[in-house]
Amino acid sequence: MAQDEDPDTVRREFQEAVNMSPAELERWLETEESQSVGQKEDGSGESTGHAAGRRIVELLRRKKSDLTDDDLAHMRKVHGYVARHLAQEPGKEDVETSRWRYSLMNWGHDPLKKGTS
Repeated sequence: MAQDEDPDTVRREFQEAVNMSPAELERWLETEESQSVGQKEDGSGESTGHAAGRRIVELLRRKKSDLTDDDLAHMRKVHGYVARHLAQEPGKEDVETSRWRYSLMNWGHDPLKKGTS
């Protein structure tokens, strides 16, 4: 994270990007659909987004005062990913079962939740 980034801004943007509760995200990460999307780069068989989702659950449960610089950097990464991915929305047909949605959900954002973009 850049030194000039305000931690309060990073936390606010993270909270805006992540619209799933820790319990919702944990349930989602257990599904076959969740595990079927994303790039698997580290040889573990787990995608980058799936691993990010597990970390997001931890961050959502962590006290503000316990957040480290590394946590804030991950929160910034999540916000950036969600913003970029939302901009790539596919056609409206089949969005509910699209890999696009599944990938976003691994990062804690369900684009079909009411009140979200």
